[in-house]
Amino acid sequence: MGVHSKREFNCPVDATISLIGGKYKAVILWHLKGNTLRYSELHRRIPKATDKMLAQQLRELEQDGLIKRVVYPVVPPKTEYSLTPEGETLYPVLDAMCDWGAKHMGQSGQMH
Repeated sequence: MGVHSKREFNCPVDATISLIGGKYKAVILWHLKGNTLRYSELHRRIPKATDKMLAQQLRELEQDGLIKRVVYPVVPPKTEYSLTPEGETLYPVLDAMCDWGAKHMGQSGQMH
């Protein structure tokens, strides 16, 4: 059962934001688009995220069924993350967010 499964929503945008609106959730989903990444690889791609915040966001995305976590029984443990089929349905949303952001960023990478 997902983190947000018991919540009632007033509109579809509210439902979407509740799932991907965490501080780094959309960014995590973007990096996992078409990829399987280890925790350390995700952390390198999202350096501003603290370990605690990244772990929390990954846990919530997993609980909501958008990503899957596979732990391999090796020493040290190897953990990989990838999108679930449900998570893959977010491709159009992620692409639209990327396109919108690219159009509204200046040369320096700052918003207008």
